[in-house]
Amino acid sequence: MLLNKRQILGLTAGLATTLASGTLQARPDSPIKLGYAPWTDAEFITKLAAKLIEDRLGTPVRLVQTDVAPLYQGVMRGDLDAVLMCWLPKTHRDYWKRAEGKVEKLGQIYTGRMGLVVPAYVPRSEVAAIPDLAKPAVRDRMDGRIQTIEPGAGMTRLVHETVKAYGLDYRVQESGEAGMLAMLQRAIRGGDWIVYSGWNPHWMFNKFELRYLDDPRLAMGEEERILGAGRLGLHEERPEVAAFLSRLRMPLEELEKAMLKVREENAEAAVADYIATHRERVAGWLGGAAG
Repeated sequence: MLLNKRQILGLTAGLATTLASGTLQARPDSPIKLGYAPWTDAEFITKLAAKLIEDRLGTPVRLVQTDVAPLYQGVMRGDLDAVLMCWLPKTHRDYWKRAEGKVEKLGQIYTGRMGLVVPAYVPRSEVAAIPDLAKPAVRDRMDGRIQTIEPGAGMTRLVHETVKAYGLDYRVQESGEAGMLAMLQRAIRGGDWIVYSGWNPHWMFNKFELRYLDDPRLAMGEEERILGAGRLGLHEERPEVAAFLSRLRMPLEELEKAMLKVREENAEAAVADYIATHRERVAGWLGGAAG
């Protein structure tokens, strides 16, 4: 069952009084509620975890897709059992400050990075680093615009901070991931110059030839650690699930290949393919239970 944003917000409000009184406890047979934002990496990892929890641990799972802020609120309040997409130390720093001490850290799942990206055909001799964007000729070719994802996202905040840090006379166009990628593909088809906020892991790096711009001020951050976070009490009440989620680790290259399969087919096909072709890794996550 997939819940939308309105439903999870209603769920959060409806359970708030019970949670505050400490009377709500998960039944052993109740579904595990996993939340994720509509990002390809988060969708794949979460649906992979859900499939293994249901098939190998015999526990039903309810998936909740919503925005980042409600996800953190949900796991802090106990409405969600876990989220598997906490980007630290920089991207989700504001969310984590509010969540620290109110959630259980489940461990690092993979690594990532964020930055400003251009197609590889943009000459490095003209645009090698973010300060090069300030050159009048480069600004004209870029149409004085940096594409990014939705307003309010951690990455979008970093793009605005980066524009200020480098004193760039650029407008930040916020359009969501789908809109940003549509602009990227249109630019690549026409051989046009474009600069946008990119990140690993993402299928775009398997599909297109791209490169990050050097960021001498580290305004967009360095390597990020993507962690899982569980509600308080998860290890005590659902030890098998918590142990599995704490062992979940994936090399970046494997994740990006899986994400491309999500893009070309669907998440369910990518999950089935990964489980079938990575039996030893999956067995390790499950404590040796290859299944």
